[in-house]
Amino acid sequence: MIKYREILRLHAQGFSHRHIASSCGCSKNTIGNVLRRAGEKGVSWPLDKDMDNPELQNILFPEKHRSEMRRPPDCSYLHQEMARSGVTLSLLWHEYVETCRQNKEIPYSYRQFCRFYNSYVIKTKATMRIKRKPGEAMEVDWAGQTASIQDSITGQTIPAYVFISVLPCSQYAYVEAFLSMDTPSWITAHIHALQFFGGVPRMIIPDNLKTGVERSSSTDPVINRSYQEMAEHYQTAIVPARVRHPKDKPNVEGGVRIISTWIIASLRNGQYFSISELNQAIREKLTEYNEKPFQKKDGSRQSAFAEEEKFALLPLPASSYELATWKKATVPFDYHISVEKMYYSVPYEYMKHQVDVRVTRNMIEIYFNHFRVASHIRLYGKKGQLSTNPEHMPDKHKDYLSMNRDYFMSWAKEVGVHTLITVKAILASYKVEKQALKSCSSLTKLADKYSVERLERACGRALDYSPRPNLNSIKTILKTGQDKQQLDSINPPKSNTNQSDTHGFVRGAAYYGRKEK
Repeated sequence: MIKYREILRLHAQGFSHRHIASSCGCSKNTIGNVLRRAGEKGVSWPLDKDMDNPELQNILFPEKHRSEMRRPPDCSYLHQEMARSGVTLSLLWHEYVETCRQNKEIPYSYRQFCRFYNSYVIKTKATMRIKRKPGEAMEVDWAGQTASIQDSITGQTIPAYVFISVLPCSQYAYVEAFLSMDTPSWITAHIHALQFFGGVPRMIIPDNLKTGVERSSSTDPVINRSYQEMAEHYQTAIVPARVRHPKDKPNVEGGVRIISTWIIASLRNGQYFSISELNQAIREKLTEYNEKPFQKKDGSRQSAFAEEEKFALLPLPASSYELATWKKATVPFDYHISVEKMYYSVPYEYMKHQVDVRVTRNMIEIYFNHFRVASHIRLYGKKGQLSTNPEHMPDKHKDYLSMNRDYFMSWAKEVGVHTLITVKAILASYKVEKQALKSCSSLTKLADKYSVERLERACGRALDYSPRPNLNSIKTILKTGQDKQQLDSINPPKSNTNQSDTHGFVRGAAYYGRKEK
């Protein structure tokens, strides 16, 4: 702002326009305009101590005050609109002027309008160089350029996708090729990278690819469950980069360009017939890349990692992470879920509930609301095998499974000798043991219906007829009560001398015309 107070003070002391202009950093024309306007407005030195330069400007040049009350353009809105096809600054300025007129506001000129927008663009494009701390992060991504292997039989070229991870502090890199970019390959690449570095960084910064991030968000991204489980195993955190913000992981983005030249492009003329051969060649080129001296500072990526970053990495866990995949399943009425046509039991209380199934190479684990409710050793071989935990079964199903030959023999021994002989005879009479067990189960139901004592006597009566009685003969004896008749023959009623106590009316022989003896 022009120093109005100083101009009036120096003019009152008799200084020339040239000296005043030199002292206040203004032109002689500006000094002449200020003094002329002060004469017209009747403003002279001395002034009140409270009157500052903005107040003097409002008095001397009120038109300048009105120009500063103009409506500034919304540069963030302009920047968004400029990204749309066909939109120009000239069009946006005309819209801005029309809006100002409707609101009875003074617009800026087109030149000032463009100046506001250019200043905004320059500020928003400014970047800050962030110095990463040792062991703080590992940036990961797939390279855009692919390598290739050849089928040894057909000669067909098969693409190989290259995984790249970089430690930002030392620029130390790891590279490996895979035949797919699926979740198992993505997680396996992380495991191998951590083993290569010999430690674990505090966080891993991936891109928003579907194998790692199920739903991208600037505040609450949803990480793939297997990927998150791997991070928890290694005690690190997954912090995805923002969508369309490559500067969130600039080291791996830059590493992709350099590695595409130094490793992938350098192997373009080689012939590799397996992924292991290709990775062996990549490992040799990677060693050269990490040991190549820096251009603008001493040392190499290898030496920088050994001296500055390796000590700061967290130690690896005792065992490597075992890759697991997750699936959802609904427990059917037979409380056995299917995993690759093998069947694994779940507690019967969870029938018709949806559960999460964690599948690893050796284990099958079932979770309900994040709590593990069952686990089985994974089955291999013939399809349709069952892995059943008896504790998962209802009580009636447990009883059914427990009814084998030994169970019925021990039960019959408790009932009696005749029942034991009968059970042995039934078990020996069938060629298929399952049929014999079914008959023995029916025999136990007869004991529940008629009592254990009657069943023992019925078995004894049946053995009198045949040494190998069947179930139907025992049922007939119990229905007709023949077991009770056997009891009467063994224990006859005692005779009573007083026949009147036994019979109501007794007629003598005389009643029938015979003489009593």
